[in-house]
Amino acid sequence: MGKYNALSIFWHALCRHKYWQRVWRDPQPKLGYDAIIVGGGGHGLATAYYLAKNHGITNVAVLEKGYIGGGNAGRNTTIVRSNYLLSDNARFYEHGMNLWRTMSQDLNFNVMFSPRGVLNIAHTNAQYDVFARRANAMCLNGINAELLSREEVLDREPIIDGSATTRFPVWGGILQPLAGNARHDAVVWAYARGADQLGVDIIQNCLVTDFIHHGERIVGVKTTRGDIYAHKIGLAVAGNTSCLTSKLGVRLPIESHVLQAFVTEPYKPLINGVVTFGAGHFYVSQSDKGGVVFGGDIDGYNTYAQRGNLPVFEDVIGGGLALMPCLSRLKLLRNWGGVMDMSMDGSPIIDIGPVDGIYLNTGWCYGGFKATPASGWCFAYTIANDQAHKLNQAYTLNRFASGYTIDEKGAGPYPKVH
Repeated sequence: MGKYNALSIFWHALCRHKYWQRVWRDPQPKLGYDAIIVGGGGHGLATAYYLAKNHGITNVAVLEKGYIGGGNAGRNTTIVRSNYLLSDNARFYEHGMNLWRTMSQDLNFNVMFSPRGVLNIAHTNAQYDVFARRANAMCLNGINAELLSREEVLDREPIIDGSATTRFPVWGGILQPLAGNARHDAVVWAYARGADQLGVDIIQNCLVTDFIHHGERIVGVKTTRGDIYAHKIGLAVAGNTSCLTSKLGVRLPIESHVLQAFVTEPYKPLINGVVTFGAGHFYVSQSDKGGVVFGGDIDGYNTYAQRGNLPVFEDVIGGGLALMPCLSRLKLLRNWGGVMDMSMDGSPIIDIGPVDGIYLNTGWCYGGFKATPASGWCFAYTIANDQAHKLNQAYTLNRFASGYTIDEKGAGPYPKVH
């Protein structure tokens, strides 16, 4: 707590935090930087932090159109995992898991990482065989995985409907015991403070409206707070990537969709870890405050709006009640939506952009929050060295032209791009 003891914290609370020091500075933008990161969410802030920490590039600005934590970083279900089938994804996300495990110590900020386990339920014998293949692949990639029997699943999560009359019988499951959840807003606050302490300027309420060209190279951005120049400009704006790249005359193989999430009123401990429904798209966990947090499919239409519609609302809750009927007794507190950039193969793009001076971090589909540290680590390396790190070599843009796509079904459903 530094200089804050229990008495001073109580005094500050009585003063309505009037005298709290800022967690990070609120600087005016300078005319020029070595690098600009557009997007002040988890990926953008992590990139700036690792640029400064790992590569010594501290003359960096993070430009956020709103406030820190106001985008997808505050609109997700906080799940952290690396239970992927394909080796490229497994290695990348497991590197992220290793960073999650030490993040609070590294940033000196409690991000409330809770390795409570992620359990995927199998509802048919064939699906159980598929899960066995995934578990073996995870183990071959050095990731801890356990194949559970029906009895072990029901013992771990007794509120799952394991009756003989249930529509979707439980055959077993696959457990990643060291995966779990983290506090989403604490993550962005931690990276923001960490980057700020290393000299990075975090500039809020700064909307990028266009790019500044010098011949065929991009040398800066036009913003609502003036023109800002930089040698390198990284885009980490999730579902709004296509809006910015359209100003460059670039069309990427992504679509923007809204993904809804939901939370109930607080309740006593009910769910031990993260649980996913194998017969539909439903995933659920319980927050530290007791709220049951869950989500499912995207709404299935292109949009930049942070709001969803009732058909998916009904579909997600239907899947949840089929798996855990007792959830019907809980009152829904609220729902929200985040705008996701869905790539055509379900895997991200971390690469040097098709226009000189631009770098891309996009296409995260359902993997955005969990990828925060690994994404920032690899994107910082790519920007600093003008080449991909070995962990994101498979995530380059040209894979869509060459046909070397990463068709990871375990990432969740995703649309085809037309």
